[in-house]
Amino acid sequence: MEQEINDKFFDIKIVHDKFQAAVHEDDDVQLLLYLESFEELNKFVTLMGTMFGFVSKDLKAKIDILNEFVRDDNMSENFITVKTMIEYEKQNDLLNKKGHTSGSRTLLRLHRGLDFIQLFLKKLGDLKNEEATSIACRDAYDQTLAKHHPFVCGEIENIQQAMDLLPKTLEATSNVHNRIENLYTLHDIHMLP
Repeated sequence: MEQEINDKFFDIKIVHDKFQAAVHEDDDVQLLLYLESFEELNKFVTLMGTMFGFVSKDLKAKIDILNEFVRDDNMSENFITVKTMIEYEKQNDLLNKKGHTSGSRTLLRLHRGLDFIQLFLKKLGDLKNEEATSIACRDAYDQTLAKHHPFVCGEIENIQQAMDLLPKTLEATSNVHNRIENLYTLHDIHMLP
């Protein structure tokens, strides 16, 4: 039961701790810890709702591909760190091999996603009260992923529409919450188990 709860709730401390622990030697990253960080980060993306569903599914697919390499008994020694993975795939001409899923290419796409998520979160923190979150999303997308994914623009437009509706949705949910809170206070039944 506790594991089910942990699988659904985002814990930023896990993201921090795993990313920090993933740093390896002077210039490398342990792939398993990176993926565990990203799995947790993807929970955050999922919590952003259906408007980010396409992003979450894409991240999960890439995480799953890399986890297969990391956990494959026959190949895992080549996928311990990012450096060992790149060197292995380069030495074996696997980066552009037709019909082969490259771990390095897959990780590059995750890396680009991380760039978007980082910038989006930074821009959310920088928003002024009257600014729509869709602006932060669009700016982050334009500065990071747009050059790699021009076909996603339609999805971004859907996200913008949903984000534009977010303040009104928050106002409506706050109104409903306050009414229920007042009714429970009025009837003195907050203590119900």
